Amino acid sequence: MTVLKTSMRNFFAHKGRMALSAVAVLLSVAFVCGTLVFTDTMSTTFDKLFAATASDVTVSAKDASDGGETTSDNGKPPVIPASVLADVRDVDGVKSAEGALHSTSLTVVDGDKESLSPTSGGPTIVGNWTANDARTMEITSGAAPEGPEQIMVDADTADKHGLKLGDEIGVISVVGTHTAKISGIADWAVTNPGAAIFFLDTKTAQQALIGETGVFTNVNATAADGVSDAQLKKNVVAALGGDYKVLTAKESTEAGQKDVEGFMGVLKYAMLGFAGIAFLVGIFLIINTFSMLVAQRTREIGLMRAIGSSRKQVNRSVLIEALLLGVVGSVLGVGAGVGLAVGLMKLMGMAGMELSTDDLTVAWTTPVIGLLLGVVVTVLAAYLPARRAGKISPMAALRDAGAPADARAGWIRGGIGTFLTAVGAFALYLTSAADKAAEGSMWLGLGVVLSLVGFVLIGPLLAGGVVRVLGVVVLRVFGPVGRMAERNALRNPRRTGATGAALMIGLALVACLSVVGSSMVASATDELDKTVGTDFIIQNDAGQLITPQAVTAVKDTPQVERVTEYKWTEADFTTPDGKTLKNTAITAADPTYATDLRVETVEGQLADAYRPDSMSVHEKFAEDHGISLGSKIDVAFKDGSTAGLTVRAITSSDAVVDAGAMYTSIDTMATYVPADKMPLDMLLFVSAKDGRQDAAYTALKDSLHDYPQYTVRDQTDYKEALKDQIGQLLNMIYGLLALAIVVAILGVVNTLALSVVERTREIGLMRAIGLSRRQLRRMIRLESVVIALFGALLGLGLGMGWGATAQQLLALEGLKVLEIPWPTIIGVFIGSAFVGLFAALVPAFRAGRMNVLNAIATE
Repeated sequence: MTVLKTSMRNFFAHKGRMALSAVAVLLSVAFVCGTLVFTDTMSTTFDKLFAATASDVTVSAKDASDGGETTSDNGKPPVIPASVLADVRDVDGVKSAEGALHSTSLTVVDGDKESLSPTSGGPTIVGNWTANDARTMEITSGAAPEGPEQIMVDADTADKHGLKLGDEIGVISVVGTHTAKISGIADWAVTNPGAAIFFLDTKTAQQALIGETGVFTNVNATAADGVSDAQLKKNVVAALGGDYKVLTAKESTEAGQKDVEGFMGVLKYAMLGFAGIAFLVGIFLIINTFSMLVAQRTREIGLMRAIGSSRKQVNRSVLIEALLLGVVGSVLGVGAGVGLAVGLMKLMGMAGMELSTDDLTVAWTTPVIGLLLGVVVTVLAAYLPARRAGKISPMAALRDAGAPADARAGWIRGGIGTFLTAVGAFALYLTSAADKAAEGSMWLGLGVVLSLVGFVLIGPLLAGGVVRVLGVVVLRVFGPVGRMAERNALRNPRRTGATGAALMIGLALVACLSVVGSSMVASATDELDKTVGTDFIIQNDAGQLITPQAVTAVKDTPQVERVTEYKWTEADFTTPDGKTLKNTAITAADPTYATDLRVETVEGQLADAYRPDSMSVHEKFAEDHGISLGSKIDVAFKDGSTAGLTVRAITSSDAVVDAGAMYTSIDTMATYVPADKMPLDMLLFVSAKDGRQDAAYTALKDSLHDYPQYTVRDQTDYKEALKDQIGQLLNMIYGLLALAIVVAILGVVNTLALSVVERTREIGLMRAIGLSRRQLRRMIRLESVVIALFGALLGLGLGMGWGATAQQLLALEGLKVLEIPWPTIIGVFIGSAFVGLFAALVPAFRAGRMNVLNAIATE
């Protein structure tokens, strides 16, 4: 009980010094809990939506996906004949049944030809209005559509785009463009996570989406009273046979959940990974805090030992303080995490994905995980300082405050750090020497971890040399004040090393990702210059296929010399070694594709692959299956018949553009796939007439004015788009890493604040002999700057090493250009100096306000 009272007294006596460490714990726990609450809420939203929209039993085409995927390679959803509806209605146990039709392979535009698709990446769905839809949506304005001239829109989309009753809307599908006026607006009874929904009457939907009447994408059946969904499914299957897919409401819901599960998992674990980085950085802050508090209380602890306190009691006292810190920080962090989740939901709402706070989900495991993580991490981080406190002898009470560092422990730490750094460097060398990316990635992970831990351990050894060099470059121009700042940073290398290491971790990851991102862009740009021989590339950025009407509009553009169509589908390959490879990708293009994309071949000519009943394979595929020029592969096309295709070319597997593609001609595919099942184009490659590139660029955009879903890019545009995509990804990652850097900044602030307290008497003496307040503040700011630059130098150097090594793995995949983004690296280094200045503002201000006589009198 005495130990507990002592710990409580010390904790509240130093509550100001503990505050920043508590904030670090709070931020880290908040990020973990916020991530869990946010992803759980998204799951709840989708679960409610799937459960509300699923009918008791759903009948759909055999090749329709379980998760409700409504598109196919030919731009039309898989359909079933309307006669199935009549058959289902006659099934025993069916209370009612209705035919439904919907598609996502389309674009909806307003009267100005502006797309009404969600900017969040959510689907655009057009279908017929059914009783099943009426369960989840309520018409709040106007009426349901009747006849081909009417269409209904969901309220979220109407609000977002300022749509009102009577406005004209165009539905662009593979069948053509259907225009109608808004007859009604329907609001969601459940949360809409970001889809844009439009409704036509049944006959119009069939004509606009499929091009024929008498078909549905699915039949929704409602069970009669007392009939279970499972029994109803059994009855339906018995009546229809095995020609259709039949799912219960539970199965449909589970399929929908499975579709979003992958995305949710990636998002969840990526965010938790960044939270882990923040925790790692926070560990250094906590270790530093308790190390300095123990050093400042050396005489106090010595007195406690002299009056009878045991080592275990002293050790336990420090750990109890850490426990209190962990509990306070974690409890506040759990609450902040819920607030963070709500903030993320609002942010997603601004991006177009609507998430209602009514669905806010806080599982009992979330606060438990947050509390356990925060408390355990804090106590573990405080263990070494607590152990050091337990070793303080009673004789320490007779000495001045502070205890000499354990030189032997320092050498052991340095030796282990040097060994780990050397092993990590060797692992990185093995990464660069690897022949396979999978093998090299294992060595890369090991090298990153070991080199990071090694640098953390040898940080105090590096601090002496690096800080002296920085002192010459940065501090000496400030005269005696600069030299004092340098000596203060060198006074306790372990403290400087730990403080710099916290900043080093975040900046190392920033530097590594910057090098990888820049190298990817440079490599892809270089490859485009070498391989792409066409003037323009036309595609939909969301992966939507290109309709025949748009292809015709492009081909009719006067300034165009040629248009190369590019299609993709799946087929079952039977190779010469007797193996059957299910759902293998095969690409079909016009013969001019061999000119538009200069693909490197190791045997034969790519142009020969476009001869009748011919194809190409890539080198690795050929080696794995014993294929050579002249070999025959049986290709069973999806939705078509089986073709015996002769291998006429073997392409390099090192390509970046179209890596791993296997080609055949569109004419060959058309021989074995019915016209109504032929896949639509994924891309169009367009070449302008000689000297007419600028005119063709403008003309193509004019030709596609009625098809805003497609983008025309020349090679410069394409490179910029690639750079923007990678840049957006990196910016998102940098935003998440900012949490770790914020925690690192708190570490610098805390170190300086505690250092000022530790040097109270010294500061008083310097002020007494003539050091002005302004000079004192400058000295502390310069000390902070040099510590921040020390961490930045280590982090950026280490990160560039990681990035350069990772690029060697990318080179195995064809991305062979290494590019160091020097403007980013230099900008981050300079920015670190400002971080140091910012971190020193409060400690420097407090130091400048000290009463000189009271400071001198401090023991």
